[in-house]
Amino acid sequence: MELRMNYHQANYDALKTMLGLEQFIKNTGLDPVLYHLIKLRASQINSCSYCIDMHAKELLKMGESLERLMMIPVWREVPVFSAKERAVLELTEYATKLSEAGIPSDVYDRVREHFDDKGYVDLLMAINIINAWNRIGVGTGMYPGCFE
Repeated sequence: MELRMNYHQANYDALKTMLGLEQFIKNTGLDPVLYHLIKLRASQINSCSYCIDMHAKELLKMGESLERLMMIPVWREVPVFSAKERAVLELTEYATKLSEAGIPSDVYDRVREHFDDKGYVDLLMAINIINAWNRIGVGTGMYPGCFE
């Protein structure tokens, strides 16, 4: 693997903008574990190895079990995620693959059982942000350890 470019150096203003969006999510009060589950699932879908590595390690540091991390791609088939986590993972998948089916009404309804209007928009922003990070990571050829 070879890093195509160091986007930090190529366009520092883009990095600052992305970090500002991250700060926005931190200020929403979204549960950090949920946010990292969003980040990890979207990164898996988008095949961003750099982000998969980063967010899996962050979840482990937060006390998440390896068993649950390994089950995220098959979350529908295992009983280790709460109804709220399942709703968030489902929304993440549909919003990440938006062109395939949009966000079906039943998915929206399941998420709304756990989140009010503001919380729903916060989730969409969180999903948007990791999808943007993934596109930067994949587009510039980032991989685990590429900046070491």
